[in-house]
Amino acid sequence: MLKQLIAIAFALFLLLTPPAAPAQEDGAALSPRLANYDMNVTLDVATRIIHGQETLTWRNNTSHATQELQFHLYYNAWLNQNSSMIQAVRSRGYKTKLSDYRENDWAFSDIKSIKALVEDGDGADLTAQMEFIQPDDGNVYDHTVMRVPLPAAVKPGESIRVQIDWDSKVPRTFERTGTRGDYYFVAQWFPKIGVFEENGQWNCHQFISTEFFADFGVYDVKMTVPTGWVVGATGKEQDVTYNGDGTTTHRYLQEDVHDFAWVTTPHFTVYNQLFEAPGLPKVDMRLLLMPDHMSKKERYFAATSAALKNYGTWWGAYPYDHITVVDPAYNSGSGGMEYPTLFTGGTRWLSPPALRSPEGVTVHEAGHQFWYGIMANNEFENAWMDEGFNTFSTTRTMQAAYPNPVLTKRYFERFIPVAYPSVHIAERTDGADGYFGFDSILKMDKMSTPSWRYGTKSYGVNSYNKPAMMLRTLENYLGWETFQKAMSTYFERWKFHHPKPQDFFDVVNEVSGQDMTWYFEQTYNSSNLYDYGVGLVKSIPVGAAKGYHDTDGVLQFRKGKKEDESGADSLQQQKSLVFVRRWGEAIFPVEIKISFSNGDEVMEKWDGKDRWARFNYLKPAKITRVEVDPEHKLVLDVDHTNNSWTSESKAPAAATKWASKWMIWLQNLMEVFAYFS
Repeated sequence: MLKQLIAIAFALFLLLTPPAAPAQEDGAALSPRLANYDMNVTLDVATRIIHGQETLTWRNNTSHATQELQFHLYYNAWLNQNSSMIQAVRSRGYKTKLSDYRENDWAFSDIKSIKALVEDGDGADLTAQMEFIQPDDGNVYDHTVMRVPLPAAVKPGESIRVQIDWDSKVPRTFERTGTRGDYYFVAQWFPKIGVFEENGQWNCHQFISTEFFADFGVYDVKMTVPTGWVVGATGKEQDVTYNGDGTTTHRYLQEDVHDFAWVTTPHFTVYNQLFEAPGLPKVDMRLLLMPDHMSKKERYFAATSAALKNYGTWWGAYPYDHITVVDPAYNSGSGGMEYPTLFTGGTRWLSPPALRSPEGVTVHEAGHQFWYGIMANNEFENAWMDEGFNTFSTTRTMQAAYPNPVLTKRYFERFIPVAYPSVHIAERTDGADGYFGFDSILKMDKMSTPSWRYGTKSYGVNSYNKPAMMLRTLENYLGWETFQKAMSTYFERWKFHHPKPQDFFDVVNEVSGQDMTWYFEQTYNSSNLYDYGVGLVKSIPVGAAKGYHDTDGVLQFRKGKKEDESGADSLQQQKSLVFVRRWGEAIFPVEIKISFSNGDEVMEKWDGKDRWARFNYLKPAKITRVEVDPEHKLVLDVDHTNNSWTSESKAPAAATKWASKWMIWLQNLMEVFAYFS
């Protein structure tokens, strides 16, 4: 009977619980705002412990009821060496020696109490019902997911408010969160509710060293730190309270985001600059700069502006009026990471502009605000929809804002930087040359495999470069105008709504007016390789061929004439043939450019489906060059060395060209050694 009364009371409480946070005063909410947090936390720098209390208002936006809540407790990944995350990184050969970790370097997320709140009274205490679950690997020692059964179900459209008191021990920096000395970068640090999906199941994966997934909401967070320490966080600072006890409380507020991270140290210098670009809203850029990187201030601002301008123009405008750029402390391990309205860059004291550092990482992490921050796909399962889209967008932005990259190296334990201005290199997604041959890492796994299940060494290629090359090839195939319209339509339609792969494929098909399923099936649902190349090329003179010939009705025998390799017979009719081949398993339409000794050029189109294609010509000129995919549209081709053929008379020129390049590189290398000697 008591259980029934509790359930009835709990059901009444759900009916009386107010809805999710209200919309912005200046307009409608940008997102559904399903998970809203009000937090008050204090950082004890002596113990590295964050004492926190949060009130979560969560709304069930599905057509299914749920009898439980599930939470991420990410800092329990550093509880001990038995956690699934530690086991995963050790199996991948992570360089950090965990044996060096002292007691104070490990971490935890310890729930003191959890209550379901009501308008009047204490509500239902759920602490005793908490339990750790392991939905992914069954590792009973992993405590990164917590399940809390409820006395009564939260029905569709209903909301629930819970209060959680907890302590988080901040780890020594590992996987880009933690502390080094008096620098704290605090990410994935609070009890965070999972995502209840339309299939009636909780999407709340264990933390196994991958990215994240959460619902949008409103974050109102008060952070108490030592007085004099600078705080940067998701959102905008609302007020500052000096407590008179050596501590200061900073309150930050942000609507329509799916996470909250913050950083604090006494060493930051704060700079502000306004981003302005035609047709785009203004953005206040706030830079938190470490003392050893003061010379990089304008470069940080310029790179952030480049991302906001190009991403905003191509895909869609950045929807917030502020962004915080964090220059991480030296050796803090927190660089190159993205959070809503805040990201970390990274650079070095010695870093001339030719090295494009901090430019490269700044453009990339600022760009994550669009794909990770605004689109917010499930990165645990489809990391490529953020990382791949962003890698592609980064390359395009770098080509627009910082063109013509050159070879750079660091010497003497990677300390002294040297640039080679005469040696130009390609951007990272301009081709698959780094994945050469049939033993290419591109074959190790298909992109459609859930990200957290990728095979060894395939997470990076399938999350970053392969999808970026897939998009670059798609742009080349559709043309920029159609491709850009597809991308911007996808961005506008799915922002703040957690798109899935098929959502993107459907938009491309719709906007392009073509069914591109054949392409996505090969690039997304397959690990087959693309490789097209030149097979056989031959030119044979036909006018003086040896044998009988009909001359004015009389058969006459001719001795023939040996083909002149120098091209002296260029006016003689030549019967030429070209074989091109598909060495890989994947299929893509390609063009073939054939050049002749008299200057003529022919462009052929091949659907690429068969294993080979043959082209015949009868011209008073020989073939001098054949190029498969001359415009390099298929950047996924794993072997570009077989894409062209040049006649022997032209070969010395090509050899001379490459020999001269190698001589330049050798000369530069000798100059470096001479300089340091």
